[in-house]
Amino acid sequence: MSGAPLKFENPIRDAISRIRFAPKSDNLLISSWDSSLRLYDVGSSQLRLEAPSEAALLDCCFQDESVAFAAGSDGVIRRYDLHSGIHDSIGNHDDMSTCVGYSEETSQLITAGLDRKILSWDTRTEKGFVFASNLDSEVMSMSLSGLDMMVAIGSSIYVYDLRNLDKPIQSKDSHMDVKIVCVSSIPYAKGFAVGSIDGRVALEISCPSSSDDIRYMFRCHPKSTDKRYHLESVNDIVFNPLMYGAFVTGDNDGYVTAWDAKSKKRLFQLPRYPNSVASLSYNHRGQLLAVASSYTYQEANEIEELPQVFVHEVGNDNMKSVSVGSSSRN
Repeated sequence: MSGAPLKFENPIRDAISRIRFAPKSDNLLISSWDSSLRLYDVGSSQLRLEAPSEAALLDCCFQDESVAFAAGSDGVIRRYDLHSGIHDSIGNHDDMSTCVGYSEETSQLITAGLDRKILSWDTRTEKGFVFASNLDSEVMSMSLSGLDMMVAIGSSIYVYDLRNLDKPIQSKDSHMDVKIVCVSSIPYAKGFAVGSIDGRVALEISCPSSSDDIRYMFRCHPKSTDKRYHLESVNDIVFNPLMYGAFVTGDNDGYVTAWDAKSKKRLFQLPRYPNSVASLSYNHRGQLLAVASSYTYQEANEIEELPQVFVHEVGNDNMKSVSVGSSSRN
């Protein structure tokens, strides 16, 4: 499980906002506040691309192995050719753009920003822009899976059908009375997990083949010796794409913990990282877990060591106690 940090000739100089593995390879996309988008080939331990831009990058995603997108603090949505490093603008928000996600099913790029808008873009056309949905509040996090999009606003989750973004098809109560930091949809089932600013995780998983739906909430940290909970923000949650029910949380205290959704048990915890855990990503085969150790600008007393990215191999021994069985996804 031990993971070494990725080596960069020019270190990442500011906070990492997002890491994402490619859809079909072990290339890792890294966006950061130092205004550069990086593409790292984990298999060969080589930096394939470092593309500077004119603003801090607050989120990123792949379209495919050749094209990626990033959301900028200047509101601009940038498209990158990952072979040449050339990037252009497909449009912009009226304020900082904070979230970006791509749907293979609909060929849509979905973005959100501090302007309280969700924008839809058709990347196949020259015009690009398709639709804008105005919201009452800012989107804190969003996650796409199939034809569904989960959007976290305040302490609630809204579910949209990507074919009609005019209004949400469902509103979900997270049963939290505090702000949601992250939402993660599940790649092989209907449902989601959310993490809050006070260290809690709420799960909702629907199992079509059985009546064993999963709905509960828990704290990632046990009580300390003074019988108080650690109130550390859960910054990211990722599900193993091939191991049904296994998911990982990363928090502001620098811990990465793996859980079994059905048994409600902790599977393992990685040694504490030097910074907060800002972002997590599994590769498409589910055997590599990337961890971005970085300050997040959430707290005044955060450690501000240079950000690093660690990659861990996740073997069957780590997941042997998962009680739900393997996903049928190929």
